[in-house]
Amino acid sequence: MKILIADDSRVMRQIVTRTLRQAGYDDHDVIEAADGRQAFDAVVNENPDLVLSDWNMPEMTGIEVLRMLRANGVEVPFGFVTSEGTAEMRNTAEEAGAIFLITKPFTAEAFRDALDPILG
Repeated sequence: MKILIADDSRVMRQIVTRTLRQAGYDDHDVIEAADGRQAFDAVVNENPDLVLSDWNMPEMTGIEVLRMLRANGVEVPFGFVTSEGTAEMRNTAEEAGAIFLITKPFTAEAFRDALDPILG
C-alpha cells in the first residue's frame, strides 16, 4: 500500500507521516510531494493507493490537483489534511470527489476514523 503526502511544508509532511504511523499505518510506503504539480505527477507516475493533500500549495492547490486527476479519469482515494475546514471548503472538497477532510491540528484517532474505511 502506497500513500502520497502532498504539502508544501516539509515539517508538516513529516508530522503527517508520524501521525500515520501512530495511527497504525506503519506498514505503508509513503511518498511525498512539495507542491501541487509534484502531487499530480506523483499520482500519475507512482500510482498511490491514497492521497493526503494540503489545500493551499504552490503551483496547484490541492483542490486543483483533485479536479485535474478526476478530469483525467484518475479515481485514487483523495483526502485533505489542511488548516481550514469551513463548511464551504468541505462541500467543495466533497463535490470534487474528496472522501474526507482532516483539519490541523489532528490526532492519530482522526486519521484512523478517516482512513480505516478506506485502508482497513
